[in-house]
Amino acid sequence: MSPVWYAARVGVRRGWTELRQTFTSGQDVFGYVLWTVLLIVPLFLVKDDPLKGAGISAGAFMLPSMLGMTLAFTGIMTTAQLLATEREDGTLLRAKAVPHGMVGHLVGKIVLVSGTALVSMALPFAVGVFLVDGVARQGGEALLTLVWVVPLGLLATLPLGAVIGSLVDSPRTVGLLMLPVMGIVVISGIYFPLSKLPEWLQTVGQLFPVYWLGLGLRAALLPAEAVAAELGESWRHLETAGVLGAWAVAGLLLAPSVLRRMARRESGAAMAERHRKAMQRIG
Repeated sequence: MSPVWYAARVGVRRGWTELRQTFTSGQDVFGYVLWTVLLIVPLFLVKDDPLKGAGISAGAFMLPSMLGMTLAFTGIMTTAQLLATEREDGTLLRAKAVPHGMVGHLVGKIVLVSGTALVSMALPFAVGVFLVDGVARQGGEALLTLVWVVPLGLLATLPLGAVIGSLVDSPRTVGLLMLPVMGIVVISGIYFPLSKLPEWLQTVGQLFPVYWLGLGLRAALLPAEAVAAELGESWRHLETAGVLGAWAVAGLLLAPSVLRRMARRESGAAMAERHRKAMQRIG
């Protein structure tokens, strides 16, 4: 086995171990529960409100949409937060000192974030499916759609998160990005159909993977008549695969060079300077 493949294998084991540890950490478990509550509360408030012309409730529309938002949010923001934090505390510098350590480290983070995203989706889905009617009753066809939408969604968002985490200078900067990300969520048809927005906002919303992940999961989990609420009254599978695939290709082409540049710039002096600035803010 080549050294790179061995490092990747070690990274997979490390990521799986870190994922299992999240279930033994009170803080991480609280995070899973809190996220579930934040999604279920608005779902509960509108669960029986009919969605005009779609033959489903607003709650049924929102549940798969919010699962798509969760996948996008975790893939982008969690990856960026982890990389920014580990740059600041020296974890990446220590990984850089080990032969092929960056490969193993990044593979481990991919496994961790992917697992976290799936768990963060599964918990609200398990609760929400009992709150709203008409969700997850499509049988094998729904499963086939999930099989390609979820992995493609991870490929579209994880590299983007890695790029952001490599470019920002601190975890606090990642926190500031929450505001524009939430703005993208609002115009991505998560809480109401995109067709209710002005045309120019519809165009902007369709540029980002959040909308397409929500659409793909709605196509998998909602009955056929729910398509009436979508733009063009179509699930647009080809467009979903095309846009998510384009984001994935762009991210996979850009992320390696950005990560290599970040790794080259990591040094003890750079970490000490970040620590000095952090202490000045605290002081």
